Amino acid sequence: MLDLLSKEELPGGFTYPDSFMRAAESGLVSLEPWWLLEGDKLRVRTSGLRERFPERRLVPFARREDNDDVACWDVDSGKVCIIHDFTTPGREQRAEYPNFYDWLRSAVEDFIQHD
Repeated sequence: MLDLLSKEELPGGFTYPDSFMRAAESGLVSLEPWWLLEGDKLRVRTSGLRERFPERRLVPFARREDNDDVACWDVDSGKVCIIHDFTTPGREQRAEYPNFYDWLRSAVEDFIQHD
């Protein structure tokens, strides 16, 4: 069972997309260099993103092991964003995907290139 954010911990109006739940439950999102965030690591990253980027409503779900990039849902746009954590607000967004599956396709490419 995945230890994700509870309904009370999630921003209002956000629920995990079915596409993410399907992939996460089958282990497809732990693709090196990307790793699924869950448990304490998820909660610490969520709290940190809220502190560092208070004007954004972000729900992180994966981190990249070779840099400070974090894959998140932008609650306001509904898109998946790659956030370069620990940078200056306004300079954090590195990429954007229309949905989770588009991010997953990119993560598979990263997996192939990381070999």
